[in-house]
Amino acid sequence: MKQDQARRIVGQGLAGSCLGLELLKRQVPFRIIDPGQGGSSRVAAGLINPLTGKRFEPSWMIEDFYPEAVAFYRDLEERFETKIWNPLPVMRLASSEKEWVKISSKLELAQTQAWLDSDSDVETPSGFAGHVVLKGGGWVDTRRFLEVIRSYFERKGVLEVGTDSGQSIAEERILCEGAQGLMHNQLGKHRCAKGEILTVLADWSEDYIKIGAGGWMVPVGGGQFRVGSTYEWEQLDGLPTTKGLGRISEIATKLGGSEFKIVDHVAGVRPILRRSQPLIGKSSGGDWFFNALGSKGTLYAPKMARILADWICDGVEPDREFTMDLSEIDA
Repeated sequence: MKQDQARRIVGQGLAGSCLGLELLKRQVPFRIIDPGQGGSSRVAAGLINPLTGKRFEPSWMIEDFYPEAVAFYRDLEERFETKIWNPLPVMRLASSEKEWVKISSKLELAQTQAWLDSDSDVETPSGFAGHVVLKGGGWVDTRRFLEVIRSYFERKGVLEVGTDSGQSIAEERILCEGAQGLMHNQLGKHRCAKGEILTVLADWSEDYIKIGAGGWMVPVGGGQFRVGSTYEWEQLDGLPTTKGLGRISEIATKLGGSEFKIVDHVAGVRPILRRSQPLIGKSSGGDWFFNALGSKGTLYAPKMARILADWICDGVEPDREFTMDLSEIDA
């Protein structure tokens, strides 16, 4: 493959930004086109939680992705002299005895113990059946990240504000359009879901990210907390709703308390395919794609961008676990 061949990245969310940084590092000519209207990356909580879901299991391949993601964000902080990565321990709360039994049953597993904070002696908050504290958690300030990288791309002269005009013989196109691309049938059947998030002001402890009661709460400084999130599978319009406001207010009350002031209410559509794992590859039409970062984009985007850049620029095809034929998406 030709290192000097021009490329065109469509979309400057997490995927497009991380890939653009990789191409700049390789001194590969490219331009990035983005309409500047915002997307799920700009409203995302940026949460990184090592043990997730109802099954209380490690995120997919976290042992490989986590070190590279943290190193990536710390390097950007040093380069651009700004705060992006905010490490915080995670308090995982069990709402019922049944849930606590499930969590407790996995505490002796090596894959769980690797993330347990054995020094924590905090009491279980009222209203919950039990808790564990996890190390390795934190949140990425996605809004700040995207602003800094956008400004950097502008200074480098590679950013164009607008919409993509389609395929070009002179450029390889790399589609990084997230949920908008998936909802326009870019890669076949999708599982996109709208999520709503509140920012609230309250006099609560800022020592932990709390996960429980069907949601999460992230301290973001200055007495503010981001609280979420909902999953809406039909109304994929990116607009906040009264229903979402009510649901997240319930989560905020359970995780923090009843006294809070709502500062902001936003919504975004998560780009999800197949088994909620990121997808890179090349379509039959010749376009490259980088999509399906879902709700864990801050964890997966940096390394997936590097793997895709190696593939596009140097012909280094990744392991099977990092890519998949489009025909297999619905499998």
